[in-house]
Amino acid sequence: MIRSLPRRTPAPRLTTVLLLVALAVLGSACGKDGSPPVKGPAAGALPRYTVNEGFQLPDSPTWERAERRGHLTVGAKEDQPYLGEKDPATGAYSGFDIEIARMMAASLGFQPDTIHFRTIASANRETALQNGQIDYYVGTYTINTNRKKLVGFAGPYYLAGQGLLVRTDENDIKGPQDLAGKRVCSAAGSTPYQRIQRDYPKATLVAYDTYSVCVDNLLTYQVDAVTTDDAILIGYAAKVPEELKVVGKPFSQEPYGIGVPRSDNALRFALDDALAAREKDGDWKKAYEATLGLSGVPAPNPPAIDRYPAS
Repeated sequence: MIRSLPRRTPAPRLTTVLLLVALAVLGSACGKDGSPPVKGPAAGALPRYTVNEGFQLPDSPTWERAERRGHLTVGAKEDQPYLGEKDPATGAYSGFDIEIARMMAASLGFQPDTIHFRTIASANRETALQNGQIDYYVGTYTINTNRKKLVGFAGPYYLAGQGLLVRTDENDIKGPQDLAGKRVCSAAGSTPYQRIQRDYPKATLVAYDTYSVCVDNLLTYQVDAVTTDDAILIGYAAKVPEELKVVGKPFSQEPYGIGVPRSDNALRFALDDALAAREKDGDWKKAYEATLGLSGVPAPNPPAIDRYPAS
């Protein structure tokens, strides 16, 4: 029988972190409980993207609508440090995914600072694209066969893998093989949750709607590990490296793509071209180094773009 681990008293230095967390939550009308405080990249460190003046894409109804309204509407995440995070005080979004969205906008002929970002929950991404609520989506969106039946994907622009986040004082967990009898937190219904449930059934799973709540529970010794894509975990570890660390090697492959309306192949192919160009001219690497690279993990090589045929 799996026994719940007793709750331990946080160390003094952890108390400081939790105080910062509490202040961050109090400063936001609907802040995420326990999420480490927002401290995204300095604006001056971010790349500036050359706008493709005079760009036209008449075969894309999505682009045409955006051109008429004068800006792009892009779906994103708001609680993933150094990937997609919204500052509750200013409403500004920052992170690697946000930079991907901005460089794509510039390639499509739009000023990056005119993007209207909308936070869209994972469960609502396909619907938002199908209904035209957003023009494209950049937010740790794994490309897979089932999703391709509902939406289109440009990219991938990053290859992540499922990983484990633990406290720095945790020495027993070095990989998923060490999760038996441990309390492991993930997002309810997510692919990482399902993988642990299927492949490591001796772990005790705990589920919440957001990973920020999982991290709060990790910091307060209520769970032993948090699992999701390593890119997301790297961002959380970068916020409080004295308290959190990512352990082991990734145990899945999660290619992140840019979600577009399924029938808009012209937009998908244009974004594929834009990604290839931004990887070649160095903008992709600069964006990584100004965001996820702050974790100390060097920029990987971008994955090969999958230019699958129109369906």
